[in-house]
Amino acid sequence: MADCLFCKIVGGSIPSERVAETERILAFRDINPAAPTHVLLIPKEHVADSAEQLHGEHGLMLAELFGLAAEIAAEAHLEEGWRLVTNVGAGAGQSVFHFHVHLLGGRPLGWPPG
Repeated sequence: MADCLFCKIVGGSIPSERVAETERILAFRDINPAAPTHVLLIPKEHVADSAEQLHGEHGLMLAELFGLAAEIAAEAHLEEGWRLVTNVGAGAGQSVFHFHVHLLGGRPLGWPPG
């Protein structure tokens, strides 16, 4: 999608601090981190605006995303725990409408989130 911020990051026209990537997933640091480790994991292809639009055909992409998240958490030494978050809609805090997951860690992450 031509106007999508994350599609532009994937394409390289907007810089990012890339952490890791696979065939289908790109992981990069959030520019406004909510925790010492705050990495965004996105599909390289704009498959959905949010998790609400995902279906069974996205299973392989999701498995790759979760696997890469676990690798990043291990490399960041997040043995005390880490969190994966996805927001659906502006009312939940979603500001970029390209499905993505936040990996947060490096500090205590109590409940409710904050």
